[in-house]
Amino acid sequence: MPYLRSLFVLLTLFSHAVFAQDATLGKEKYQDCVSCHSIKPGENLLGPSLFGVYGRKAGAVEGYRYSNALKKSGITWNEDSLNRYIADPQGLIPGGRMPYSGMPDAQGRKALIAYLMTLQ
Repeated sequence: MPYLRSLFVLLTLFSHAVFAQDATLGKEKYQDCVSCHSIKPGENLLGPSLFGVYGRKAGAVEGYRYSNALKKSGITWNEDSLNRYIADPQGLIPGGRMPYSGMPDAQGRKALIAYLMTLQ
């Protein structure tokens, strides 16, 4: 049993280190978003604030005017939905207003999402 416990501790520490590394790269990837999205709570720009986006229902930021398509999407932002949206916003939500063609780099999206998850 001590062997399994040690293995669990090592795997846990490794996963936290990988997540932290992804979040650091993700902060750099956020530069693609900074012209339209703030990370400050309640500060909406051309797009809504990304603070607390992870786990939030799409179209739920108070004071921001969303497209009907996004409001009716029924999406809750998680790793999968954020990944698909960041890759191709119009492909996931046709009729949305986000003027972004998407981030083709899967590792970049993963890192950006890791960073967004820290904004709680």
